[in-house]
Amino acid sequence: MRFALPLLPGRLIRRYKRFLADIELESGETITALTPNTGSMKGLIVPGAPVRVSVSDSETRKYKHTWEMVCIDGGWAGINTHLTNVIAAEALDRGVIPAFRRYRSYRREVKIADGTRIDFVLGTRGICLVEVKNVTLVEDRAARFPDAVTTRGQKHLRHLTEAARRGKKAAMLYVVQHHAGEYFEPADDIDPEYGRLLRRARDAGVRIEAWRAKVAPLGIELAERLSVRL
Repeated sequence: MRFALPLLPGRLIRRYKRFLADIELESGETITALTPNTGSMKGLIVPGAPVRVSVSDSETRKYKHTWEMVCIDGGWAGINTHLTNVIAAEALDRGVIPAFRRYRSYRREVKIADGTRIDFVLGTRGICLVEVKNVTLVEDRAARFPDAVTTRGQKHLRHLTEAARRGKKAAMLYVVQHHAGEYFEPADDIDPEYGRLLRRARDAGVRIEAWRAKVAPLGIELAERLSVRL
């Protein structure tokens, strides 16, 4: 996934009200940018850290800037969770993930139950349900999810587990948008219920895939499969 326009460089001042951040651009101008990330962004909220923001030409947006990535320990981490499924879709299109290459088509945002949609349904007859999660929390080389309690994520695991028990193919895809992640594990100390449900899903036959993305100001793409430690 390549950004349509060059990202603007700046430095983080603060994140607040969950979806806003004050950023000082390289030009010296201070702007308020949208922060499209519902998590705690633990380890990424570092005042003074280099950041990159995109600019929208929409006349209806109150805030025209969007915070896209932050430089942590010499490498980039992508914080825009709205891009995660775009990155995953491009990986599916290019056949990057061997486990999913057999499926020649997919549908996005498919309703599987009242109030619940799954990110991807691969194939037409022999289908596979795939839920995608963005991972930015890295501690001691471990890419960890979630970075805050996620009842929505728990619900997705329950649905995938039930589907697997009924004989359907199902998978979790963790997109690690942090250069320092070397393997994946659930963050049991943050959301123990999520970790319990993830292990139950694995035992039911849900496939667990974790892939590190190459994050750079020009674009983001899946680059390397990571081991999963449950």
